[in-house]
Formats: sequence, structure tokens, C-alpha cells
Amino acid sequence: MREGLTFDDVLLQPRFSSIISRKEVNTKTRLTKNITINVPIVSANMDTVTESGMAICMAELGGMGIIHRFLTVEQQINEVIKVKRAHNFIIHDPYTIDISQNIGDVKLSMRNKGIHSLLVVDSQKRLKGIVTTRDLLFEDDDNVALETIMTSLEKLICKKVNHYSEVDFEDAKKILKTNKLEKLPLIDEQGMIKGLITVKDIEKRLEFPNAVKDNNGRLMVGAAIGVKNDYLERTAELVRVGVDVLVIDIAHGHSQSLLDTLYKIKSEFPHVDVIAGNVATKHGTLDLISAGADAIKCGVGPGGTCITRLVTGSGVPQLTAIMDCCETATYKDIPVIADGGIKYSGDIVKALAAGASSVMLGSLFAGCEESPGHTRIKDGQKFKVYRGMASYDAAASRTNTEKGYEINMTDYVPEGVETTIPYKGKVKEVMDQLVGGIRSGMSYLGVNEIEDMTKNADFIKMTAAGWHESKPHAQK
Repeated sequence: MREGLTFDDVLLQPRFSSIISRKEVNTKTRLTKNITINVPIVSANMDTVTESGMAICMAELGGMGIIHRFLTVEQQINEVIKVKRAHNFIIHDPYTIDISQNIGDVKLSMRNKGIHSLLVVDSQKRLKGIVTTRDLLFEDDDNVALETIMTSLEKLICKKVNHYSEVDFEDAKKILKTNKLEKLPLIDEQGMIKGLITVKDIEKRLEFPNAVKDNNGRLMVGAAIGVKNDYLERTAELVRVGVDVLVIDIAHGHSQSLLDTLYKIKSEFPHVDVIAGNVATKHGTLDLISAGADAIKCGVGPGGTCITRLVTGSGVPQLTAIMDCCETATYKDIPVIADGGIKYSGDIVKALAAGASSVMLGSLFAGCEESPGHTRIKDGQKFKVYRGMASYDAAASRTNTEKGYEINMTDYVPEGVETTIPYKGKVKEVMDQLVGGIRSGMSYLGVNEIEDMTKNADFIKMTAAGWHESKPHAQK
């Protein structure tokens, strides 16, 4: 019988290090075969962890967020769109409104899109002006024509280009600064809109130099899909709005249903990277890679709200699972994402040293301001709900969001639970601590690159007393 180990069973023996400062180390890593992120952390595709708010912050800080699938197709693609529009040096398709509309139409459009300005166009889509929330101040009559309150084209400063690629960042910044502008429309000789540059987006670019962006300068984001019902429709819509990576995510990833889904998606959308999981064995890893997976998600039962191992008796302790999956995946040059069981930054270091290229976190982010859901107060302390995606409540919610999904809740056997997590504040504060711990861990191993961590990793098994010694234990 094999022995299975998890994070609390081992420590990494320190190695000689020539690193002067932990700031020297490089935390860049591969998320998938074709996608690189700047820190090896991904927020979990759980309905109490990642929607657009979390995904935006994760990408700004160098990681990535995966939008969960317990949403309608329309809701999920709107979450992706919010992330994609959060950062743009140039907004390629700025929101517009026809000049024939009235103030009521402007208010409705701004409210629905969550924006503060609209470019005004004629029936030929030529720029005619701009309207902002400032123009709406003290305007109580919604029937007033838009044309009477907007700033007309004659009063706007625009930059004429044939294509947005002609625009230089420093040049645009200079125009905005010199003319004290907040927005700079890009138009061609015929007045057709070629893009929009805003001060806000330039400020974001300077504020978040480590942000993970696509080839068009937009934040990168992933989205989860299932293996039944509306998965093809969902995939097509997600790809249409520019999702960067798909995650096929089911509890038992080494199954024919996932293999069939993976093969189908890679056949129809070969240019989109797909993460597949969850698995915990060499054979599971190999089968998913053979079916076209661009990354493997490793972990069966280690999550903080997961009871799969208790209910089914199946699973592999997470550190052993990572080592097994990585042995196969490394040979095939496919990255592995360690999903579940991580409680400390030191666990992330152990996962990376065991061969994972990145980690997926749920409970560590669930209590953050940016996670979905409302904050609750109990006995004067703030909490947020956190639940496993195989919990009873999560399964029940799917009946309202997934086409064709039907389940008899009386017969449902949950493999997850619901709990509350203390409120943790902004995700940036949590990420700073986690990334700082990773950097320190790399310096203790004497490595500058994440991919070199396995070469210097020398794990030592410890007893329960060793684990007790590792934690704060001074007498009060």
C-alpha cells in the first residue's frame, strides 16, 4: 500500500542561496501551454469566490480569475465583458448611443452598462459628440432630446487615425495632459470611431504594471464550463466575447464525459486554451492531455469545503497527487494547477516545489471584499459565505442558471458544505502576503525562477510534533 502525503506532512529543507533580496526572484509562470501569468495564483471558479470583481483584481495583480459557471450564459458572458473592459489603453469598441435618443435612453444605457459616458453617433455610426453623467445633472425630464445636452463634435478634441494601432502611448498621454482631457476619441477622416482613450485607463496602466493582459491590452480572464446541457452554447458565447481560457471543471475529471467534452471543444475551438480537471493520478493526467488539455487541474477532495473523500472514500492526499500528476504532465510539457488544500503561503511554495506551475485558491479569497455575496455581521464581526460547488445549496442554484439541468434534490448526495469565512478586506492585501511568502520560499530554496524550484526541492517528512513545532507555540 502506497503512502500519501499532504502539505502538513512535509517541509522543504533550506538550500544555499545567493539571493540578496526576495524582490530579485521572478514569479512569472505558465498557467497553460500557451498562457503566462506574472504570479502563480488563480482564484477558484466558485460562486462565492470569483465573478468580475475578483477576476479584475486578480489580473491587475498578476494572476487570473476564473468566472464560475453557476450563472446563466448571458450573466457569465457579461462578467467576462466587465473584466475585458476594465483596462484598455485603447477601447476598441466604445459604447455608443444614437443621436436621436433622449435623456431617459441615456440614463438607462449608462445604468445597464455601469458606465459614466457614451459616444454619440448618427445613423451611419459617425461620431457626433459625447454625453457624460455631468451632462445629466439636474435634468429631470427624461424626454428631453440627447442632442440638446451633449458636447458636440465641434467642441471635442479628437485624434484622427486610420487604425488604432497607429496611436502611441506617450503621444496620447501628452494630448490628454496638454488639453486637460478625460477622454480622447479616435476617428478617421470620415468621422468613423476607431477607438477611445481615457485618463482612467492610462492611470490603471501605470498603477498596475504587473497586470496580466491579452494582445489587445485587456485584462485576461478565464471561465468555467460543465460537461452537459448548455456547455457548447456557453463555450461559443464565451469565446465570442474574448475569454482567454476555459476550465472544464467537474469533481471527477477522469471520466468519459469530460474526455468527450474536452475533445469536442478542442475540435470546435482549437485556438482557445482549455484547463481540464480535476484529477489526482498519472493515468487521469495522461488521458486528459491525450484528449487535448492545455493544463491539468489537480486535486480530488482537498478543498476546505469539500467532503468528497468522506462521502466516496476516494481521493489522493494533495502533495502526492501533485507529484504524480506532474510526473506525467512535465514529460508532456503541460502545466499543472494545484487546486485545493492550501492554507498558508508555505503550502503554495510546497505545491510549486512538488512540480505545480500555479495554484488555485478558494477559501483564502472567499472572505475578501471582491468575492461575490454580501457581508454578514455576527457578534460584531464581519463574515462572508463560502460553499463548495458540490454542496446542497450550490447544486440547488444550478436549476435556475443552467439550461436543461434538472435534479431531484431529495436524492442528491452532496460532496461539499457551506460555511462562513471571516471578512479579510481587499484581495490585494491577501495577495501581497501570499506573493511575499512565495518570494521568501524561493529564496530559501536558492532559486530565481519558479520552474527551477523542483530541482532544488528536498522534502523532509515530519511527525505531528514537527508540525506542532512549526506553528506558533510560545506560552502566553
